[in-house]
Amino acid sequence: MIDGRVIVAVALLYLCALFALAWVGDRRARRAKAQATGRPMVYALSLAVYCTSWTFFGSVGLAATTGFDFLPVYIGPMLMFLLGQPLLLKVARIAKSQNLTSVADFMSARYGKSFAVAAVVTVVAMLGLMPYIALQLKAISVSVETVVGAAVMRDGVLQPLGLGFADTAFLITLALALFAVLFGTRHVDATESQEGLMLAVAAESVVKLFAFIAVGVAVIYTLFGGVGAFAARLAESPNVLERFGQGLNGGTWLTVTMLSFSAILLLPRQFHVAIVENKSDEELKRAAWLFPLYLVLINLFVVPIAASGLMTFSETPRDPDFYMLALPMAIQSPALALVAFVGGLSAATAMVIVESVALSIMVCNSLVVPLLLRRDASDPSQTRDMAGRLMLIRRITIAVLLLLGYLVYHTLGHSRGLAAIGLMSFAAVAQFAPAFFLGLIWRKGTARGAIAGMLAGTGMWAYTLVLPWVVSAGWLPQDVLLDGPFGITMLRPQALFFLQFEPLTHSVLWSLSANVLTYLFVSLLRAPVPIERLQAQLFVQDEPPRGAPMPAYKLWRSNVTLAELESCVGRYLGADRAARSFQEYRASRNSIASPDAEADIPAVRFAENLLSSAIGAASARLVLSLLLKRGSVSSQSAMRLLDDASEALQYNRDLLQSALDQVRHGLSVFDKEMRLICWNRQFRDLLDLPSDIGRVGTPLERILRVCAERGDFGPGDIDRLVESRIYRLAVKKETFQERILDGRRQIEIRTSAMPQGGIVTTFSDITDRVAAANALARANESLERRVRERTAELLEVNAALAVAKSKADQANLDKTRFLAAASHDILQPLNAARLYATSLVERPLETKDLTLAQNVDASLSAVEEIFSTLIEISRMDAGRLEPEPSEFPLAEVFAQLKLEFEPMAREKGLELRVFPSTLWVRSDRRLLRRVLQNLVSNGIKYTRTGGVLLGARACGDTIVVQDLDTGPGIPEDKRTVISKEFQRLEGPGSNVRGLGLGLSIVERICRILEHPIELVSRPLRGSTFAVRIPRAEPRRIAAPAAAAAPVPGNLAGCSVLCIDNEPAVLAGMETLLAGWGCHVRTAASATEALDVLAGSAQLPDIILADYHLDSGTGIDAVVRIRKDMALQVPAVLITADHSLEVQREVRAYDIPLLRKPLKAGALRAILSKIAISRQAAE
Repeated sequence: MIDGRVIVAVALLYLCALFALAWVGDRRARRAKAQATGRPMVYALSLAVYCTSWTFFGSVGLAATTGFDFLPVYIGPMLMFLLGQPLLLKVARIAKSQNLTSVADFMSARYGKSFAVAAVVTVVAMLGLMPYIALQLKAISVSVETVVGAAVMRDGVLQPLGLGFADTAFLITLALALFAVLFGTRHVDATESQEGLMLAVAAESVVKLFAFIAVGVAVIYTLFGGVGAFAARLAESPNVLERFGQGLNGGTWLTVTMLSFSAILLLPRQFHVAIVENKSDEELKRAAWLFPLYLVLINLFVVPIAASGLMTFSETPRDPDFYMLALPMAIQSPALALVAFVGGLSAATAMVIVESVALSIMVCNSLVVPLLLRRDASDPSQTRDMAGRLMLIRRITIAVLLLLGYLVYHTLGHSRGLAAIGLMSFAAVAQFAPAFFLGLIWRKGTARGAIAGMLAGTGMWAYTLVLPWVVSAGWLPQDVLLDGPFGITMLRPQALFFLQFEPLTHSVLWSLSANVLTYLFVSLLRAPVPIERLQAQLFVQDEPPRGAPMPAYKLWRSNVTLAELESCVGRYLGADRAARSFQEYRASRNSIASPDAEADIPAVRFAENLLSSAIGAASARLVLSLLLKRGSVSSQSAMRLLDDASEALQYNRDLLQSALDQVRHGLSVFDKEMRLICWNRQFRDLLDLPSDIGRVGTPLERILRVCAERGDFGPGDIDRLVESRIYRLAVKKETFQERILDGRRQIEIRTSAMPQGGIVTTFSDITDRVAAANALARANESLERRVRERTAELLEVNAALAVAKSKADQANLDKTRFLAAASHDILQPLNAARLYATSLVERPLETKDLTLAQNVDASLSAVEEIFSTLIEISRMDAGRLEPEPSEFPLAEVFAQLKLEFEPMAREKGLELRVFPSTLWVRSDRRLLRRVLQNLVSNGIKYTRTGGVLLGARACGDTIVVQDLDTGPGIPEDKRTVISKEFQRLEGPGSNVRGLGLGLSIVERICRILEHPIELVSRPLRGSTFAVRIPRAEPRRIAAPAAAAAPVPGNLAGCSVLCIDNEPAVLAGMETLLAGWGCHVRTAASATEALDVLAGSAQLPDIILADYHLDSGTGIDAVVRIRKDMALQVPAVLITADHSLEVQREVRAYDIPLLRKPLKAGALRAILSKIAISRQAAE
């Protein structure tokens, strides 16, 4: 046991230490208020005011009773801070922009600044939190009695006694009231940060965390000898294993998690610490992980301490709520017991002080001030120096609240455990949740709906949860619980309408259901009034609405001057504070209006905002409405005027902000003291500034320092870098560029001076422009270098190209000469061979010899065809084949083709069908015939069964000539191959004689003639080739005279002169012609021919001359002979030269032309014609 005087001394010393710490914190805050940039660590630790004596003592008691059911109390807050950051940031920003002072003020402002809403919230908070304050007083009182040892057990419950001169709980109440009054009511402006109080609360959070961990470590290592021994003892304790091995109650876990989730924000002390005392978004972001970490640490030893208590006091039961004190006493460690006592005292005092301060602000602003204002409305003299009265009201309220808590403790506090009392208060505060959270997302909620919902929910809470507590304390008979009021069983408080749950879950289910349904139903009964719509718009949307319709206002004159407005504000905030605020307001608007000037709407709205920080939004609205009423405005229009002021100012602000946000550049305005007063969204985005920087009053120096500290201005002393930028912006006002964000962004900054002092700065992102300029410069430099390189290369290439062109031209000439020479030299012996073979075939031979001769002739024909084709392809590739277009009927070409190929088709057992046609075309007759020859020939060659069809049809201005066959077809992937030289398809028909040149020639001739050719083919079904030829108009042609029956010409005795420079050709010609009965004379040149003729009396009937002779041409020889003989002797020119020049020259002299290798049939036909002509002449 510890001497009571020591306990009192320690408690007094601890409270004095808190006094000193709070005083130091306030002094430091006043010295550094201009540099207030937030205190994330103090802020996060001050949030731990959530951990009250319920946590310090009650969590252990709850764990010892129900196992792990204590955890949901901390899961909810952890979820709020880990997942609900956007919600917390939104609530904090709304509270700062509206100068809101409490949760009652917040909800009042949301619902049209209704003081009725604020009053209901305040009353419900008082009712719900009195048990919570009583819980703290009980915890401190019982802990003192436990440590001192002056307590006795009565009926198993620890009953505290006095300390000889007073009740312990009463003394503690007085001490806590004194501390809360001294350090919780130092400012009239409730939105001003109470640095000293927050520093003291943060220190208490450290103390209770240290005490809890110290007790846990000491118990495990002193009482059990270490973690291993503790675990072994735990495994041998069936009582502990049963307690912590029981299943989890899902309903309780969900209920308590939901209650704690809302309580961490809606408890007045938590709202005050988390929202009102918040200075920056950075504090909330840091607390998002610091506060959950704190909750984990302080609950780390809850289960070990509870298990230790169950094992230690299994024979002599103790109150589990106070195992934290009983265990140190059990191991006879007074020092540890003293540490535990200080930890519990710290947890309780922090909660009581902050809760009483927050509740005093709510009671003062929401209950007392409206009553005073209405009472004093008829006597303005009573409203002087309201600042002092407000301070006195709040101090009295703190004392009254703590005394009420003391009375609740003495009346009902002994009937429930700490955790049960705490959860009861949580359930009461949860009645704010529907109106609070739904009000942030639903615009149609009204003040009437919020009030009705909270009253319905609170009534249900009192009936289902408080009433059983009162019954258990003995103030009402048990029949109320067992049989219901008036014996109505279905109205039993803990089994309402026969639905039975765990008592807390039962109460929360019914109270919140009634709350939500009533809120929605009543809100939908009536549309929100204008002020409710305006406030809903501000609370629901994260950004101001764009393009809202312009509200209509009636002209009014209130006779209220700026001086009267300032005087009114001064009565509540103090004259100095009011004068300073209005001076800043006039400077920000560049206004030089005199104090006697009439107050306009923005001035009224500014005054209302100032008053809100002292007396709340609802009371501020009431104060100004009373002021306007005294200024001759009617009572009914006073409130409407104030609402119009709010709506007009908000509209103008939204309109201006919307316009600024549409500007592409960043824009910021600083007053003459270089403090931020206006900006747009692009300003923060371009500079990538943290969210807490974007607030009115932020110094330019702070913004520049943030940029300098992250390296935007390069290396160097931070202060010098900041000073140089301030000089360039505020003094020189020059335009300059900066590379920020590690060089990733380059901005251009321009500065202009304001008329009444201050500057306007614009920030333009020129990253892309600079990058483009640099890229352009690099590109120009690279381009110039490449141009120089390319010029040199081009000169070299041009020189090489000239040489290559010269060589190519020479090679082309060589090729042409080679082809001409080759065609002549190759075809000369071939021509001779054909002549000999034809001669043999025409002679009467034995069957065997005749077959051999025919085979030789066929082979020579094939060779001739190949050479002719190759020569023709080379001529087409060289561009030396010129078409000679004319108009002619297709019937002539079709007749020739039928005559030529019908025997071949018949020989293969195929049917060649040529449809007669009366169509005329414009084309080169010879080349077109060659195309169709190749198509029909290929069709007959590759078709095994069926036949080939040739026809034509008109199609507009063109004639489509189609060649169809029933051959093997051409696969899709092979259609580009067939037009290449020497390419043939494998498969059916691949054994047909040929080299694959036919379609290649067709493709080339069609290209030269500009006749499109199309192919449609299906494998194994046949192919269709279509050639499109320009259409010509049919012409009348004279019918050929009836010819006599052809009479074969008698060549016997016909005199033929053969001129060729090849002896073999001459010999072959002589053999062939002699076989026909001709008289043949040969010569190698024109001179030799004249000599031969000179020695003979017989004149030649015909001259057969080769074109290429050793001296001159065959034409020259014919002309010379005719001249010498003075006779137009018929002549035929025979040549292997297929060039256009030769053809033109032969055509000019009207001499028939035969090509080598010479075809015997063609030669005989010409000779027969001449013979017939000679016989007819005779």
